[in-house]
Amino acid sequence: MGFSPNDFPKEWKYNEAWRSATPHLGVRLDHTRRVTFVHPNGPADRPKSRLKAGDLITGIDGQNLRPDISLTSLLNGRLDRDIILTVKSEDEEEARDVTIRPISHGQARALAHAAHLDHRNETVKTATEGKLGYLHVARMMWDEFEKFEHHIYERGAGKDGLIIDVRDNGGGFTADHRLTVLTQPLHAYTVGRNGRIGYPQDRHVYASWNKPVVVICNENSFSNAEIFSHAIKSLNRGKVVGIPTAGGVISTGSANILGLGRMRLPGRGWFLPHNGEDMELYGAIPHIIVDVAPDDLPKGKDPQLEKAIEVLKKEVQERSQKIAPPVYNSQR
Repeated sequence: MGFSPNDFPKEWKYNEAWRSATPHLGVRLDHTRRVTFVHPNGPADRPKSRLKAGDLITGIDGQNLRPDISLTSLLNGRLDRDIILTVKSEDEEEARDVTIRPISHGQARALAHAAHLDHRNETVKTATEGKLGYLHVARMMWDEFEKFEHHIYERGAGKDGLIIDVRDNGGGFTADHRLTVLTQPLHAYTVGRNGRIGYPQDRHVYASWNKPVVVICNENSFSNAEIFSHAIKSLNRGKVVGIPTAGGVISTGSANILGLGRMRLPGRGWFLPHNGEDMELYGAIPHIIVDVAPDDLPKGKDPQLEKAIEVLKKEVQERSQKIAPPVYNSQR
């Protein structure tokens, strides 16, 4: 439940040509202002403005850095400007100047998130010798569903199983569409002239995936992402790994309040079919609960993903023992 006020008239707003902000250089620094990480595809990952781990920033725009000078105070200003860094590399005797066009912290978070997902994907690929696929569902919205269908082909092709990650997913409305992809009935399979087993995808409503899946959820999986996690368990479609979800499932609508804004109101509750349990306040409980320690992420560890890989390998092995081999009957 909540209230969203309408915008104030334009004449009430304070307009300015630009706003002062603390820009992001596209790197992470330690307490000595030495680079510890460079965001891939960021401003410090370009041929003419490249920094690398180990570089020490000694000055900004010609001013030497000192312990008593705040780095933020030197960086603050417009985002659409160049910043000249004085940098000393570990393998160079002389310092050099590097011109950086900074980005916002929101852009930096997006770059870090993309790099994090690439790392997870590579982890699954390496740990399973390319036999399992990984895809992350950021939001339960239509554009993400179209991406989901695309990834079913792209990352599922030739794979024996898929890890579907809905951690930190704030919700939406597409759980049923994704479940349609994952639960279309398998009434037959085909064998092509190349000997590969499959089924004509163009005869399905959506792209389909009927091989094993493991879903990862956490305490930041909300609303429709929780409905999806509940459904994977209720339908016995696969195992769920992680931390119980937030317990924030409700359908809402909104009503105009005297022209001042809109009031968001609960419209209906969601309940589990086998026991009638309310999904509001009662999150989806994974089959296997795995927590993440505070220092796991800085160390590059993801115990939830590691467990999901282990569980999915077992699911794939069990499935391979259930599928009947092709029978070719040449007798008349």
